[in-house]
Amino acid sequence: MDPGSVGGVPVGGVLAGGEPVVGGRGVEGGSVQSRTGPSGRLPGPLRRARVFAGYLGLLGVLGLVAALLVTGAPRLANEFADDGLRHDLRGLPYQVRDLTFTADQDAMQSPDAHQAAGQLDRYRQKLPGPLPGLVGQQWFAGRIGPQDLAVAGDAPSLRGGCRAELQLRGQAGIERELRMVEGRWPASSGGVEAAVSREAATILKLRVGTGVVLSGEGFTQGSVPVRIVGLYDPVDPTAPTWDAIRVAEVPCPNPTEGTTHRAALLTDLTGITAAGRRLGLGYEWRYRVDEERMTTADIPEVLTGVAVSRRTPPEPGLVLATGLDNAVQRFDGQLRAVRALLAVVQTGILATLLGLVALAAGLAVQRRREEFSLLRARGATAAGIGARTLRETIGVLPLAVLVGWLLGTTAPGRPAGVEPLGVVLVAVGTTLAIPLLATLSQRRADFVGRRRDLVRHRPSVRRLTAELFVLLLAVLGVVLLHRRGLSQASGVDPYLVSVPVLLAVSAALLALRLVPWPLRQVGRLAARARAVVPFVGLARAGRSGPVTVGPLAVLVVAIATGVFTSVVTSTVAEARDRVTDQEIGADARINGSYTDAATTVERLGGLSGVTAVSPVAMEVGQPLRSPTPDLLGGRDLGQTQVLVVDGPSLARVLAASGVDVALPAGLTAPGRVDGPVPALVSPEVAEAVGAGAVTEVQGRRYEFRVDQVAAGFPGVAADARRFVVLPWQALPVPEFQPIRPNQFVVAGDGFAVPELAATVDTAQREYLSKVLAQPVEEVRPQTAVTVATWQEHRRSLERSGVNRLLSFTFGTGVAGATALALLAVGFAVLAEAPGRGRMLSRLRTMGLSGRQGRGLLVYELVPLLGVAVLAGGLVGVALPRLLGPALGLSGFTGGLPARTHLDPLLVVGVLVLVGVALVAALGVENLVNRRMRLGEVLRLGEEN
Repeated sequence: MDPGSVGGVPVGGVLAGGEPVVGGRGVEGGSVQSRTGPSGRLPGPLRRARVFAGYLGLLGVLGLVAALLVTGAPRLANEFADDGLRHDLRGLPYQVRDLTFTADQDAMQSPDAHQAAGQLDRYRQKLPGPLPGLVGQQWFAGRIGPQDLAVAGDAPSLRGGCRAELQLRGQAGIERELRMVEGRWPASSGGVEAAVSREAATILKLRVGTGVVLSGEGFTQGSVPVRIVGLYDPVDPTAPTWDAIRVAEVPCPNPTEGTTHRAALLTDLTGITAAGRRLGLGYEWRYRVDEERMTTADIPEVLTGVAVSRRTPPEPGLVLATGLDNAVQRFDGQLRAVRALLAVVQTGILATLLGLVALAAGLAVQRRREEFSLLRARGATAAGIGARTLRETIGVLPLAVLVGWLLGTTAPGRPAGVEPLGVVLVAVGTTLAIPLLATLSQRRADFVGRRRDLVRHRPSVRRLTAELFVLLLAVLGVVLLHRRGLSQASGVDPYLVSVPVLLAVSAALLALRLVPWPLRQVGRLAARARAVVPFVGLARAGRSGPVTVGPLAVLVVAIATGVFTSVVTSTVAEARDRVTDQEIGADARINGSYTDAATTVERLGGLSGVTAVSPVAMEVGQPLRSPTPDLLGGRDLGQTQVLVVDGPSLARVLAASGVDVALPAGLTAPGRVDGPVPALVSPEVAEAVGAGAVTEVQGRRYEFRVDQVAAGFPGVAADARRFVVLPWQALPVPEFQPIRPNQFVVAGDGFAVPELAATVDTAQREYLSKVLAQPVEEVRPQTAVTVATWQEHRRSLERSGVNRLLSFTFGTGVAGATALALLAVGFAVLAEAPGRGRMLSRLRTMGLSGRQGRGLLVYELVPLLGVAVLAGGLVGVALPRLLGPALGLSGFTGGLPARTHLDPLLVVGVLVLVGVALVAALGVENLVNRRMRLGEVLRLGEEN
């Protein structure tokens, strides 16, 4: 024992501010610093805060980051969620998005359209809250047709078998949103007058002065002559005012006749009232919810308001037609699932941050152990020491938390409801961390110095009980998660979202109990070698002192959070790849009407960039019947979707496109089959048909036998449950009734999508021209050609409203966990820095080089990092499997179940993280050694 100390505590007195001194110098964690100068005029707490500014600054930075996390992250999450909701609402068709109340004239007290239009504001005000405040635009219209309405006239489009479909419509105030280009606006006094858009007039060959006769069908009898008096252009053709009025292409009643057009004749309210007396009149009051006024916080009230409006409309007799509640409810389900994932990730990051706060506070208390022991020796109480350190922290740390809160408020988005409470808890936690630990460390004063680095610590019964309790909480949480799930209507359960953290902490505690023994055995083997560095490093790592518990637990939680987030990210991405492979099944899929197979395949194959083409015939709603000798009759087995594929060419397309789907031999075998053909069917169809059945393809019956059962097939929607795939080359197709494809799958690179569409469009027009015996330029196919590429379909799966929030969750988890893991390694180095410094001081006198000293740190840290990576990695990989359906990942994968997928790049990333952590640890060690002035210690012979 040194002559200038008592029980290992330096003796020399106390400064005016209360700091212990040795020979006129203050003690800071064993280092000696001058106390002379103007700083003596500062108050005692401020002088001590300046002396220990490093630890207080570290705690302040952690408190700032924690406050920024609890403030900025929820705001950004709300911003992404609100933007996603607005994006989804903006893309809905008006029939789904708008609240439309409809009624016939019998439900109104008066059939006058003017009186009905006057109810527009009154009905909106009677909507339940918050709907009236969310409505941005509203319209009233009286309409006749196009259902149960026959049209006649002199125009060619109003004659023949497939006539244009017209509706007569009177919409209040619409004349303010159009520009007359010919004629005038209707003024129905003696007869019904109407205006038509210039686009419709061009397509339907209508002009000013044309007469149209509208006649009722079914229960509605009578006719009304309408004279067209004007042509107009919309001021803004994209405005929602024109949603129900735009010209649309519709199929003819006879599919072989192609398509016709649906258009609207606009009249004034007087004209629609007069026409309604003969043909019957329908009213509609349409209210559009402004997506910019709505946030995700309004979802529960909006759902309730729509449900109340459907049960009790503003007026008896009104019927609400909307799909807004269903769309919002689907979004809300995905949003709850993403928020639950975000809560798991944030809980892991916040727990890591709090662990770092505790480590920083523990380091500060450990460095001041001699000061506190001296104060206790001079009569100070444990509570007095806590109050002393509280006076130092209360002036610094709340300010740092305040700065973090102010920075967090600059993030866009709505604040979370618990934001003030979270900021207060962070401020209180960081401010009281050092005082509480200082008080607890001095409850049992220890005046006897001892070499803590040479003591093998055995856990107490109290500590073992606490560790078992944490393990029990983690297991119980997993059980509850399987029963209740993460996403709940009432919100996020704090206990359930903390289960991953509890599992990571449990893994760290188990590792702490299991790893020291094999490390000691390896250390014994290292003792037999001549090199001293491995033996000393492994010996120190194998003792597992209490100072190792904190860094290891924090590091495991950080790594588990990062690995869990990465695994979930790769799982969702891999599932979306599988969905795209199934629904597209090639580099591009072309959908259209019927064409000639051989000619179209040849033309597509000749395009630049196309390497392989295969035709597909797809029909939905085809009957399934039990087989009979003559293929007629049989028991009804329901309906199904039927795909007819050319197996050999489809296999070539799949291989050339890189789609990892192997076709069964029954679909690829060449040659026609006598009897039932082999088929691939879905499990539901297999259960319904047994060994085989009969179905129809383009009006002709074909018998098949079940050759293979599969849950999916290229070209079938991911959520399809009933489908049958038949081999084209095996079907007994007669020459007089060949199968016509309506899809083509293409493999290639660098092809032009417009060329693909134009080629198939030309082919289907030529085929329809032959069927109708009309010129090619006059026929209009029933289905427009669309081309879906693999890349575009894959991107579309990431454009749904919640995906920005999902990406934010994944990015936050990976980046935050990586940064905090590196900080945890730094704390592990700082925690053992004094003991390691004293050991290096002794070993360097025996000839240890600086390079060997750095190697000593590597040998000491590699077991810690290895155990943390192994334990945290196993927990992170196992979490998606343990939590299973509770994560709700299938809601983000496009319909297919999510299978846990581990990206090989994750392993590389973890190894890189370990390397970066070792380099950072060596840098921290070098910085600490410089600050501790080991060379000076050696010269003075001190053991500080």
